[in-house]
Amino acid sequence: MDRNPTETTFRRELANAVRFLAIDAVDKAKSGHPGAPMGMADIAEVLWRDHLKHNPANPKWPDRDRFVLSNGHGSMLLYALLHLSGYDLTLDDLKNFRQFGSRTAGHPEVGHTPGVETTTGPLGQGLSNAVGMALAEKLLAQRYNRPGCAVVDHRTWVFLGDGCLMEGISHEACSLAGVWGLDKLTCFYDDNGISIDGHVEGWFRDDTPARFRAYGWHVVGPIDGHDSSAVAAAIAEAKAESAKPTLIVCRTQIGWGSPHKAGSHDVHGAPLGAEETAATRAALGWPYAPFEVPISLRAAWDGRPAGADAEAAWLANFASYRAQYPALAAEFLRTQCYGEPENWLEIKNELLAMAARKDSPVATRKSSQNCLDLLVDRVPELLGGSADLTGSNLTAGKGSVALHEAGERLPNYISYGVREFGMTAIMNGIALHGGLIPYGGTFAVFSDYARNAIRMSALMKQRVIHVLTHDSIGLGEDGPTHQPVEHASSLRIIPGLDVWRPCDELETAVAWISALERLDGPSALLLSRQNLPQYGGATSRAEGACRGGYVLAEADGPLQAVIIATGSEVALAMQARADLQAQGVAVRVVSMPCTRRFNGQPASWKNAVLPPDIVRIAVEAGQTDFWHRYVGLDGEVLGIDEFGASAPAPVLYEHYGLTPARLVQSVLNAIVRAGGADGDF
Repeated sequence: MDRNPTETTFRRELANAVRFLAIDAVDKAKSGHPGAPMGMADIAEVLWRDHLKHNPANPKWPDRDRFVLSNGHGSMLLYALLHLSGYDLTLDDLKNFRQFGSRTAGHPEVGHTPGVETTTGPLGQGLSNAVGMALAEKLLAQRYNRPGCAVVDHRTWVFLGDGCLMEGISHEACSLAGVWGLDKLTCFYDDNGISIDGHVEGWFRDDTPARFRAYGWHVVGPIDGHDSSAVAAAIAEAKAESAKPTLIVCRTQIGWGSPHKAGSHDVHGAPLGAEETAATRAALGWPYAPFEVPISLRAAWDGRPAGADAEAAWLANFASYRAQYPALAAEFLRTQCYGEPENWLEIKNELLAMAARKDSPVATRKSSQNCLDLLVDRVPELLGGSADLTGSNLTAGKGSVALHEAGERLPNYISYGVREFGMTAIMNGIALHGGLIPYGGTFAVFSDYARNAIRMSALMKQRVIHVLTHDSIGLGEDGPTHQPVEHASSLRIIPGLDVWRPCDELETAVAWISALERLDGPSALLLSRQNLPQYGGATSRAEGACRGGYVLAEADGPLQAVIIATGSEVALAMQARADLQAQGVAVRVVSMPCTRRFNGQPASWKNAVLPPDIVRIAVEAGQTDFWHRYVGLDGEVLGIDEFGASAPAPVLYEHYGLTPARLVQSVLNAIVRAGGADGDF
């Protein structure tokens, strides 16, 4: 390819502007990762200036391209690009890199820095989020685009490194990307051969191109990642691919330009230092002071004019689309703005009325499916799925159409295969993209596989719904490998995660409604395999359940004790209450389907439900420590502090002492200790 020496030199100067903003910010902070920004700057210059469709003046424009820095430790690369392109990220923000309250955190955080599409740092998850974004684009294009009016038509670009590919989640997500034929997904692999411990050949010798070809990806390269013309040609080839996602393998040198540290792990996660920074300035012919970028380079980097033109063209196209397809346009805008369906109140009331009519025992996983039978048809943005457990999780409603079986129909359900972690991170990407509400199922015990992605959905405050069935020893014969005993408590301590453990169909309906209405974070629904009794459906009960904890059954007489229960153990509490009542002991049963919701209630509500001066006993088929927050350090908690066993559920409940008789005795013991009786029962 013929090259223009002047253009090549200018492009290198543009890339050097990125390099030195990263070098200077890391040096000033005395903390950070300069190597990746220095090594990937040439790739970034070609992509961001010539191909990325974005408008720095409107970071949330729906049809923008999505850019994900999966190797998020190289965050100064992204911050430099955002600053130079014209986003609301100032030079002072760069100078405040990694400092408290700064908009330039150590790793990119969505919602914190304009232009950041997802929070990255846990390696492999940014790449997996991007798969979700590309899937969302494909599904929304199928739903909304019409001949001559493509209102959803953008690409997803990813920078990733060796670490992302070493993490097992990359296999889960990239395998699916190949199956789904996500042709608008392009990943740039920074193949520099270095990670924190040194040269990766000692622990990472995968034939990465062959691996991705086996997934069904189009692979370009290896190319010279410091040759702008080679990068441009690779991008053109990726954009021409219409059936597969593309991996561009870019051979780079970590810390490129540093005379003494380039190509070594010394530049991976530590500042260059004053002496090496000065040597790098001299080596690259960069005579400018720290954080100084010449006006000519700033003008060439400014993405606002092109971005304004691109968005204006889209708005004109959307105006034509709205004139021809007003209902579709209205739905598109509503879902992009996270608005509820126009008849949402009607849907809620119908859902609660349906649940209230249930009067026979049913597993809450089945109650959840009953809710989905109604919701899937009424909430078009719902996108369901399961990690190869659809028939057990019951996550498919009557209106669900699986992607792999859809044909000409619009799909709204994903079979993720046995990929709990990948599924969850992909759902995070779908939610981040906007326009869809993802939910996905697995067994509660396998939330351990997905836990870091569940944590990320909470950290990023994304509306993702985790359906976790077989929530206790009540699943029975599968044994301790499948019986979650610590998982409910463990999930509850994740900040910002609403964990719902409903006791019947009405509480299950409330959990679904609450999860769908919540815009500031995820929800996890812990659902039973075994059938559970129903407790009626007065409107006031639904309102109480929505608060996370409420009085399910009041004491018949002066209150002597409160039993707190969740899920399947509410039935034990109700039976114990009746048995105690027969002995003249007045006990209240409090159902607490969502502790986080209850904790957020006013003190007046919490004190009314759990009077401070009344004995409390908690029961849940799981780890007991969590419940001492509600019953006190000396309070009674019935639960399980060991692993389960393989046996039918009734046998296990009897073996572990989760019975009405033992609960009755625990209540009596607690009352005696509190001095509320003389002990003669």
